[in-house]
Amino acid sequence: MKTSIFSIMLLAGGLAFVNTSCKKGCTDPDALNYDADAKKDDESCVFPPVDTTDENIVNVTSNITSNTTWETGKCYVLTTRIAVTSGATLTIEPGVIVKGEAGSGANATALIIAQGAKIMAEGTATQPIIFTSVADKIQPGQIASPNLSTDLDGLWGGLIILGKAPISADAASVQIEGIPPSDANGLYGGSEAADNSGVLKYVSIRHGGANIGEGNEINGLTLGGVGSGTTISYVEVIANQDDGIEFFGGTVDVSNAVVWNAGDDALDTDQSWAGTCSNFIVINPGDECMELDGAEGAMEATHTFVNGSMSADKGDGLVDLDDNTICDLSNIYFFNLSAGQDFDLNPAGLSLATCQATIPDGEAVTDYFTDGTDAAVTTVAAGANTVGVDVSAFNTWSWAAIDGALSDF
Repeated sequence: MKTSIFSIMLLAGGLAFVNTSCKKGCTDPDALNYDADAKKDDESCVFPPVDTTDENIVNVTSNITSNTTWETGKCYVLTTRIAVTSGATLTIEPGVIVKGEAGSGANATALIIAQGAKIMAEGTATQPIIFTSVADKIQPGQIASPNLSTDLDGLWGGLIILGKAPISADAASVQIEGIPPSDANGLYGGSEAADNSGVLKYVSIRHGGANIGEGNEINGLTLGGVGSGTTISYVEVIANQDDGIEFFGGTVDVSNAVVWNAGDDALDTDQSWAGTCSNFIVINPGDECMELDGAEGAMEATHTFVNGSMSADKGDGLVDLDDNTICDLSNIYFFNLSAGQDFDLNPAGLSLATCQATIPDGEAVTDYFTDGTDAAVTTVAAGANTVGVDVSAFNTWSWAAIDGALSDF
């Protein structure tokens, strides 16, 4: 605990000690409730509305029902929950910034790509597309936020993509978590394994996960029944209050992904996702690096994680599985482990191969890899791993790389 600094005031009759170092308030001068005397931000800052007189700032106030393009050099502000409806395509050009206004419950802002709709969000290695909060002062042409920290979450909702690919659920299509049942744009699942929801490439999603109900937050990137015709590559999720990327069934593949400072699990799979996640990074999950759930219905499918590196840091665990999880994991490196973290089960449907881990001094691999999973794990010194991620895929475009968070990978 840090020692407080006290100011001394000379009063009649003696000395009075007043603690001035812990006064909470809003420390951001741009906030409406800025307090010049505050020494610690209590995270209740209230910011003025976005200046809509700037022609480069566009408020998005209603669902997108026809083909629409968001243009390079502009910032688009989600003022409410926005859906791209069936039959419409939203094209987002390189360098566009999308900001969500603050809100919780039914007022949480989010961008939903409904079944039958498409998103064509193709950034570049020098002009990524950024999803963030209106509290973020970032402007087109910037990658790192000039004012928000990389662990500040829950400021808006997130990005939700929904398709018609198979899911293991009691019904062919169900409502995605985080979206009220009254909104038909929240449905996902079906029988079209090759369904195409568009392209997500060189995209950074930040500061999301607004709470929409007790213990129910929106994921950074939610993929519900997304088909294999969809392309998702070069994507990062930073500081999301709930999971980083969550798969609900579907067949989509994801490559070159980084999840940093997720409030819950970094990578979460449900309802028999049947795709592959390759060349991925996990940094500092709030709970598990991975939560890999088994089927919820009769349909069973295998999902795959290959060529990944996971820095567990202060997370509660490494990998959490169900007895009926069916998953292939290979060429994965685990490091920055702490006592109490573990790879908790070895279900019959698990294939674990060619993994490496750096184990803290004085501890054994079986302290972390239980139920016989240690047989697939080789211990190595820090930095001596020969499996894991190719970190060069994240250079230039990701905030994680620019901030130095990938220096140990």
